[in-house]
Amino acid sequence: MFLTLLIAFFSLIALMIIHEFGHFIVAKKFGVKVEEFGIGYPPRIFGKKFGETLYSINLVPLGAFVKIYGEEGLDVSEVGPAASPVYGVDDYRSFSNLAIWKRILICLGGVVAFWVAAAIIFSVVFTLGASIPIGDQDIAGVTSTSIKILEVQKDSPAYMAGLKVGDEVKGINKIADFQKLIQDNKGKQINLNIERNGKIINISLTPRISYPDNQGSTGVSLERIANVIKKYPWYEAPLHGALYTGKVTIEALLGIYGFFASLLQGNGVPQGAQLAGPIGITIFLSQAASYGLGFFLYFIGSLTVLLAIFNVFPIPALDGGKLVFLVIEKIIKKPVQVNWEQGITIFFFVLLISMSIFVTIKFDIPRVVDFWKAGL
Repeated sequence: MFLTLLIAFFSLIALMIIHEFGHFIVAKKFGVKVEEFGIGYPPRIFGKKFGETLYSINLVPLGAFVKIYGEEGLDVSEVGPAASPVYGVDDYRSFSNLAIWKRILICLGGVVAFWVAAAIIFSVVFTLGASIPIGDQDIAGVTSTSIKILEVQKDSPAYMAGLKVGDEVKGINKIADFQKLIQDNKGKQINLNIERNGKIINISLTPRISYPDNQGSTGVSLERIANVIKKYPWYEAPLHGALYTGKVTIEALLGIYGFFASLLQGNGVPQGAQLAGPIGITIFLSQAASYGLGFFLYFIGSLTVLLAIFNVFPIPALDGGKLVFLVIEKIIKKPVQVNWEQGITIFFFVLLISMSIFVTIKFDIPRVVDFWKAGL
């Protein structure tokens, strides 16, 4: 369990590094001076300068950053439009002095890096093939499904019988069929054929008539798995990966639209939607790893697309917010005052952090507790 959590955590960090590398590479392309590329957030643990850029490892392992010269802007209201030498002799390499279209491309560099990474990840998925969870109702085009055990509650009938996470229940094609079998045999012994590590074993258990809340008669959580992503030759996989990235993007946009439409209509969070912060996402990634490398990469690819979309939201403190300020600059023919831009950005940054803390306390911590109990 600890190993999968560690892999999931560093996978998230890797995505953040890829995002910042997108900004980094476009800035370098346009000749902008990049002062620092950091993994983690300060205080700094280690740093090594190559050329003009300091590459650093920092103490707080919650992402990455790139420090671009002049990105903080120049407040012309205070120093006057002719005061550009305030940046020094390298002013011509300042982000603020670039043409707006170049600054927009630098902002979009991180977002594009997410989509490129997603296409590469999905290409690997199509090289390996993958089984993914689906509902009982999702049967169109599915030719091969299986029922796998996702969780086993401690001291439950399933736990006492020796069932384990990852076991496949043979002879049952839908979760509803398993539930009916249990419902019809409460208090009676039943036999299950289980596939584990390629071997078929028979396990007997007796579903409980009465049981603790949120456990059910047997104390297991199930997932229906379908082999829906087939393997392709390595030279065909990139095309399928790119097309699938587009498909996931469209589906994600429709899902986000449905989410906010439901909230605005007063219907609350749509059924099946789950709010999660960084901790919750790490838990989901760790659980995805239990389904094998194919699904783990599939989940990371989908998450990468969501991060790309989230980052273009027109919210200050995100790339999309920076784009809004650049569009305003284009319209009014002068930069937004630095103190205004920084003040608005800080406000929304604090708001996002506050929301993240709320989601962590409300949703993620209970997930951590449940995840820890399941692994005991």
